[in-house]
Amino acid sequence: MRRDNQSSVSEFLLLGLPIQPEQQGMYYALFLGMYLTTVLGNLLIILLIRLDSRLHTPMYFFLSHLALTDISFSSVTAPKMLMNMLTHTQSISYAGCISQVYFFLFFADLDSFLLTSMAYDRYVAICHPLHYTRMMRQSLCFLLVLMSWVLSFASALLHTLLLARLSFCGDNTLHHFFCDLSALLKLSSSDTTINQLVILTVGVVVITLPFICILVSYIYIGASVLRRPSIKGLCKALSTCGSHLSVVSLYYGAIIGLYFFPSSNSTNDKDVIVSVLYTLVTPMLNPFIYSLRNRDMKGALRNILRRGTI
Repeated sequence: MRRDNQSSVSEFLLLGLPIQPEQQGMYYALFLGMYLTTVLGNLLIILLIRLDSRLHTPMYFFLSHLALTDISFSSVTAPKMLMNMLTHTQSISYAGCISQVYFFLFFADLDSFLLTSMAYDRYVAICHPLHYTRMMRQSLCFLLVLMSWVLSFASALLHTLLLARLSFCGDNTLHHFFCDLSALLKLSSSDTTINQLVILTVGVVVITLPFICILVSYIYIGASVLRRPSIKGLCKALSTCGSHLSVVSLYYGAIIGLYFFPSSNSTNDKDVIVSVLYTLVTPMLNPFIYSLRNRDMKGALRNILRRGTI
């Protein structure tokens, strides 16, 4: 169906977060602090990996791309939300809304694929340590990242093109702080059957399959550690996998809570709050998780600080 009523809806209204007007200032300061922490923390990770040659390994290669993705992911929604809270406006143009949907889906999918690549790297490091250098060669790492970007691009573009074909008449109010795809489909006056079918089909590829691959990787890792039980082996597994497993739990935990247990009321307050978790909180926590639990990152930071002091 071709969208022939584009002029009828030139903008959407974002109702934002379910907070009281007198609390806007407090939450604005909180979310601004979270966003700045996300940007600065992940930039620090990228800088450390770039400057310290000891971090030029497959794991940190993937981590640098994940840090860049987290910055971009938060930047899709946070600046607009903060601007609306500051200016007390709620509108976003039709083109701006469609663009936000595309980039949100793109970086969300990219996060999923990169976490899967990192899980495979950890699987090889623990289950096949003697063959790690051969199996995780540079060309394979580049290929995994390239495929992650290409698949994310294709998935986001498909959803966005199908969304752009829909008609929007009457109500243009979104009970959200950004243009969420599912919320837009509820507003559309067109038949969204194809959109829903594509969401289910593509969701298997970009969310379910990567999640299964991560689970299988950790099952093999756990089995490998149990076959050779030792304090040293357990400590190595925890040190190499603990940070990644924490990030995976946060990311997929929020997605499972949002899409497998959706809100039953019309205002979707729970969905909005959970969305804050995986668009702002998780990207903000990732630098702390990887730096506080990683001796290599802490060592690189000390070296940079020492070099700066000298």
